[in-house]
Amino acid sequence: MPESIDVPTHVSARQVPQGWRLPLILLLFIGSGAAALIYEIVWFQLLQLVIGSSAVSLGVLLGTFMGGMCLGSLLLPHLVSAKHHPLRVYAYIELGIGAIGLLVLIVMPLVGSLYTAWGGYGLSGFLLRGLVAAIMLLPPTLLMGATLPAVARWVQTTPAGISWLGFFYGGNIAGAVFGCLLAGFYLLRVHDMSIATYVAAAINVGVAVLALVIASTTQHSQTDEIQVAHEPATDGGPALQPEAGAGVVYVAIALSGLCALASEVIWTRTLGLLFGASVYTFSIILAVFLVGLGIGSSMGSLLARTSQTPRLLFGWCQMFAALAVAWGAYVLSVSLPYWPINPSISTNIWYNFQLDLVRAFWTLLPAALFWGASFPLALASIVSRGQDAGKLVGGVYAANTLGAIIGSLGASLLLVAWLGSQRAQQLLVALSAISGLLLLTQAVDRSPAAKFRSLGFVGLLLVAGLAGLAIRYVPPMSELLVAYGRYSATWVNQSEIIYMGEGVNSSVAVSRVRSGVLNYHNAGKIQASSEPQDMRLQRMLGHFTTLMPRNARSVVVIGCGAGVTAGAVSIDPRVERVTIAEIEPLVPEVVSTHFAEHNFNVVKNPKVQIRIDDARHFILTSKEKFDAITSDPLDPWVKGAATLYTKEFFEAVRDHLNPGGVVTLFVQLYESNPAAVKSEVATFLEVFPNGAIWGNTHQGRGYDMVLLGQVEPLKIDIDEIQARLNRPEYAPVAQSLRQIGINSAVDLFATYAGRRPDLDPWMKDAVINRDRNLRLQYLAGMGLNLYENGVIYDDILNHRRFPADMFTGSEASLQMLRNSLQRVGN
Repeated sequence: MPESIDVPTHVSARQVPQGWRLPLILLLFIGSGAAALIYEIVWFQLLQLVIGSSAVSLGVLLGTFMGGMCLGSLLLPHLVSAKHHPLRVYAYIELGIGAIGLLVLIVMPLVGSLYTAWGGYGLSGFLLRGLVAAIMLLPPTLLMGATLPAVARWVQTTPAGISWLGFFYGGNIAGAVFGCLLAGFYLLRVHDMSIATYVAAAINVGVAVLALVIASTTQHSQTDEIQVAHEPATDGGPALQPEAGAGVVYVAIALSGLCALASEVIWTRTLGLLFGASVYTFSIILAVFLVGLGIGSSMGSLLARTSQTPRLLFGWCQMFAALAVAWGAYVLSVSLPYWPINPSISTNIWYNFQLDLVRAFWTLLPAALFWGASFPLALASIVSRGQDAGKLVGGVYAANTLGAIIGSLGASLLLVAWLGSQRAQQLLVALSAISGLLLLTQAVDRSPAAKFRSLGFVGLLLVAGLAGLAIRYVPPMSELLVAYGRYSATWVNQSEIIYMGEGVNSSVAVSRVRSGVLNYHNAGKIQASSEPQDMRLQRMLGHFTTLMPRNARSVVVIGCGAGVTAGAVSIDPRVERVTIAEIEPLVPEVVSTHFAEHNFNVVKNPKVQIRIDDARHFILTSKEKFDAITSDPLDPWVKGAATLYTKEFFEAVRDHLNPGGVVTLFVQLYESNPAAVKSEVATFLEVFPNGAIWGNTHQGRGYDMVLLGQVEPLKIDIDEIQARLNRPEYAPVAQSLRQIGINSAVDLFATYAGRRPDLDPWMKDAVINRDRNLRLQYLAGMGLNLYENGVIYDDILNHRRFPADMFTGSEASLQMLRNSLQRVGN
């Protein structure tokens, strides 16, 4: 680019050195990418709170987000004249993104309240989810998609000139890596979504100001093209004509985007099993994927500057990407689960993050490099002098993004659930190979020498055969990985996997160990089992839910799991209707087959209705009230699970209770830390100050807990509960309790561990988990390798006092309870 001042009149603008501008433009794109990823993480988190976190909801969000970027890249060249200074246009776009980002924080509560008032199920609910996503995401994403086409008008439309866009694109991705890690490991962990948004908006403003400063140093008439170093000037020369067959390039770059995003969806899901599906895991995976794209884009840009055959190189990138997809599938199913690794050896989670980073690079980097290189090579394949660079870039970017939309939605909603990961990845290898063969065939066919064309077609046959072998040897999904996740290597030959299935939202498995114990697996770990300590917790959770409320006709069970909790609820004679809110359709089918003996065949009970939906979405949009609600969600460190532990969600649960109704909540002590447990307990008791804690011990140590809340002051008549258990119609309930070692009402209430007045000193430094910070998932994610359950529970018991105002009954019953609590405390 030429300098704008002190330019001798005899020097052509194209001959003036570019000076300091290009590095600054690269800096602009780095900043823009960082802000965009912060926004993306924040907006998705905010909107999932409203429309749910099911695969359907995530598909709507992702499709809207990427669709907006696709439209923005197409529309800008048609709506904004090329006469406007590109950097000024870019600056105004960045200011617009920042303004809308701040506006989202103001508008979101209003949109959320309207949605929960009107939202529901079926087609109307689906359409309303899409409308909410469009209202919130289309305005900013249209602007985000327009940034690259806007600046593209400042480059010379030759392969060498267009290569600068590859560097800018790579810089944008580098910024996205920084934004991803900054948001995931600092802004949202330490602060909240509002602070993260303010930081992103500040970056937008800084980028805009810098763009305006650069624009002020030169006139657009002088800077309509970036002159690439060492390229001879061609003033007055004829414009180059576009190459024929550009349609093949658009198809290939669309297939590249499809394969890249579909593979990312599948690999993210699989790596989430291997690493533990925490927020930190997903930040690491996304950052590594973006790093590969950024490096690949820069390498592709270097090749595009000098290559005379960018279309041929583009074709080879697609062929190597096909092999890299097969590599990723092999590593994830055959290699990584069997690396001799036990994550719990180290109690410092940061060492695990380092290990996860290495494994993510080993899996993702090869394919990401080739996909990243494809974009600048695609541009160089169809560029010619005299084109509107904005339209050129907008078209290629839109084709790539359209393919990415199809790939991400297809993989997340259809391919994995219908075909399984193996078949889905085989399809992606084939599609990537097809795109490469289309380009290579075209390049070979254009060879001027017949001899080279013949040799080229022989080579193509060999390449096609290699791709076929890659498809043939894509391995099936590892059952051990689905069952045991990050502990796979420690469970080799230790159990029999009797079922494994990949669903829309998650993969589940059922295993049997040598002792005959059945395990239900979800999110790469045992979530429920027929082990005595697990059966005790699940039965306690269910029976507290129906024994404690004034009435117990209508009950909601959040999370089906192995169905044991729901089964315990269903056998209470007062219960007339049980609604199970389960996000994964596979789960009820699986547990009805394998756990019917332990869960009283709950799935086939005529009292039971199963609602396939995100539990938070179900509660928020339900127009009903219930007598009791019990929640047994996934571990709080699993990404998204913390939304079921927020103060706002507990308030929604409270508002859906009938008078005298109760809510119960499972809280794990293992694989957690004191900060996370305090946050769960303090947040619950903030909404239900009359609540109480009941402990489940294993081998004399705290294992997990049940929190019980009620709007009214909690009054428990021990003798009345015992009299109920003695009735003939309650025989199944009494028998269920005896099976877990609870032979009387006194035994049940001897699990009492504390309540708010006792625990206020213990909770003084607790962080309240709110929708705007979801702090629990960040706290819990730091403790998923810890087993401090005994210490945490003992600390709670140290604050316990006998609640004389809560328990009533005969003096004999009260004295028995005091004695039992004293024995437990000792």
